[in-house]
Amino acid sequence: MVYTSHYDSPIGALLLAERDGKLVGLWMEGQKYFLGSLQEESQERESSPVLRQAGLWLDRYFAGERPAISELPLAPVGSEFRKEVWQVLCEIPYGETTTYGEIARTLAARRGLDRMSAQAVGGAVGHNPISIIIPCHRVVGSNGSLTGYAGGLQKKIKLLTHEGVDMGRLFVPRRGSAL
Repeated sequence: MVYTSHYDSPIGALLLAERDGKLVGLWMEGQKYFLGSLQEESQERESSPVLRQAGLWLDRYFAGERPAISELPLAPVGSEFRKEVWQVLCEIPYGETTTYGEIARTLAARRGLDRMSAQAVGGAVGHNPISIIIPCHRVVGSNGSLTGYAGGLQKKIKLLTHEGVDMGRLFVPRRGSAL
């Protein structure tokens, strides 16, 4: 059974989900891939300790604190490749950005490969089931493009601005799949 709760954030309504005492989802209402791979029955449970803990983590984050991702028991559902990408996302420091290509190079090095597809990395980043906490909003195009955010570019901009990212070198693309 998956338990869910709602959280009202400065960027809009969020849905949190937990299974077996671990956070498995955090989605922005209306985002692309909403609910991701969660196909099982869910039940609203505001009293869940894990969901309360995630809500308090978000309270601190939106208050300007930098709570550690490791404070929460996370169990994102996905392939081993996606889980590897999401682990790299957790290593991006607060207030900083990286690129899909840099993540691909990091994963290739860890696997002992010469190279890895930045597009494959982009697919995994886009399917991140625990938005904000697993900070996929910190990934940008190699040219500074803000493209590729399932929650929408305005929310990505708000999150990056909230974290104090220098937005001067970043831009909104004229065309793209996540506008």
